[in-house]
Amino acid sequence: MAYVGNTVTTQGFTPAVDYFSGNASTTAFTLSKPVASVAQVQAVIENVPQNPNSAYTVSGSTITFTSAPPSGTNNIYVYYTSPITQVIQPSQGTVGAAQLDTANSNGTGALQLPSGTTAQRPASPVNGQTRYNSTLGYPEWYNSASSAWLPLTSTGAYSVDYLVVAGGAGGGGSYGGGGGGAGGYVASTSTVTSLNPYTITVGAGGAAGTDSGATTDGGSNGSNSIFGSIATATGGGGGGGAANSANYQAPKTGGSGGGATGNTSLVVQSGASGTSGQGSNGGSGFHYGGYHISGGGGGGASAAGGNGSQTTTGQGGNGGAGSNWQSLGTYYAGGGGGGLHATGTTGGTGGTGGGGQGGTLSANNATAGTANTGGGGGGAGNTGSTPPKAGGSGIVIIRYASSFQRGSGGTVTSSGGYFYHTFTSSGTYTA
Repeated sequence: MAYVGNTVTTQGFTPAVDYFSGNASTTAFTLSKPVASVAQVQAVIENVPQNPNSAYTVSGSTITFTSAPPSGTNNIYVYYTSPITQVIQPSQGTVGAAQLDTANSNGTGALQLPSGTTAQRPASPVNGQTRYNSTLGYPEWYNSASSAWLPLTSTGAYSVDYLVVAGGAGGGGSYGGGGGGAGGYVASTSTVTSLNPYTITVGAGGAAGTDSGATTDGGSNGSNSIFGSIATATGGGGGGGAANSANYQAPKTGGSGGGATGNTSLVVQSGASGTSGQGSNGGSGFHYGGYHISGGGGGGASAAGGNGSQTTTGQGGNGGAGSNWQSLGTYYAGGGGGGLHATGTTGGTGGTGGGGQGGTLSANNATAGTANTGGGGGGAGNTGSTPPKAGGSGIVIIRYASSFQRGSGGTVTSSGGYFYHTFTSSGTYTA
């Protein structure tokens, strides 16, 4: 059992005796040790034991006889049977390693923390509580700022891999709208400081164009996703809309650029630019004449959006492909397919990584970018009957190599020697 100070086996009561000299008039005498009751001392006068119920009383360090003992030298003695134990408070700075012993008596042991499983954690923990988690195999402490049990670590900083994907853009409306650009894709490695909170912002997908042949037909950009001060991914660029010259809406720049719609007959309209290091350009749109319009695909993280076909039958440009983060098999930030307003039946396919399908002339088949991939939305096929679709929301993933969980926040999983913190909505990562 843990203790501070003397070993338990050396502690005990040493009997003591006080001697007094009577003078036939004094009744009260001062004891050398305080007592709580007459049962803790035995008084003797002239070698005759006195009755504690009637011959004397005690109060703290004073014994008072009911009648004055006769004169004599040391003719009174008081024998202590159970004195009050004196508690000594050590002076500040006097308790060191030698005085603090938790496993043995020579001061070389170790502090024994309370131990229990994860399920046995205190129901109402308070800040700073420390324990050994026998389920996880490491000591942990409770941090009220993050409302979480955190592992005790030997370092204040560690390396993380991260993926930050912004919201994908909405597809363009009206005739053969351009596909929405994928959200910016930022992946790298950084160092985080233990116990520091990092604000996580997950960008929303951009709205689709209004699909009314007006100046509001262009798709809206997606919103940025942010990992503290470490990384910011730019929202995808909206797809171009409104093929008629009066209301033509050019595609927008973004993490990946939006695809264009056609405008003037037999003139190629260029797709919008992506952000360097985050995404690719959108594909061009083409107006063959007679409302034969093929929208360009939105750019993706790893490839540009496809160009709309320059034929009478037409074909929407495919969305640019996204990227497979850490080769884990899941792709993010695919561009939206361009829409088709012509006799053909093929709208642009969505880029791998959540890009939406582009619509066609006679079928309401455009699809939205997939949530939490940053995919761009598909462009419109025909005003009203085949409207464009919105972009997909972004995502933030943080991982680190460890045998135990070092951070908190997001959805936590572990695989292949890594812990993953996945944020599908805004929150806080505490390192």
